[in-house]
Amino acid sequence: MTIFDKIVAGDIPSYKVYEDADVLAFLDISQVTPGHTLVVPKKHVADIFDYDDVLAQKVLLKLPMIARAIKASNDQITGINIQSNNGLSAGQTVLYSHWHLIPRYDDDGLTSKLAPTIDHSADFSADKYQAIAHAISAQFRKD
Repeated sequence: MTIFDKIVAGDIPSYKVYEDADVLAFLDISQVTPGHTLVVPKKHVADIFDYDDVLAQKVLLKLPMIARAIKASNDQITGINIQSNNGLSAGQTVLYSHWHLIPRYDDDGLTSKLAPTIDHSADFSADKYQAIAHAISAQFRKD
């Protein structure tokens, strides 16, 4: 059982930004940049190679919607990286399929070095995580 299985099951708390019957999106604890969100299927699959067409539609079609909510949550966000490492040789560290949505800011100082190699978790309190999660999740309630 991976950490994401435990988060999906509710055994480990997370800063949820979106949830439906098939998908859970929550803040990555490392926060490469503020708003760094992970999107996971609720059904455990190890990587992209385990997706069938139905699961792919349920998960991947949510990425643009969640990305728009992240961007709308902070007017300083000017772009987003969407990244998924699949397999140990590709740098996958948790063997549960997940997608990193990493907001980009004009002055974020990042180059091509992204998750999971950058960890800013020491800069984030529970209140700061919750404030970011709330700002993103509020975008879904505007409809």
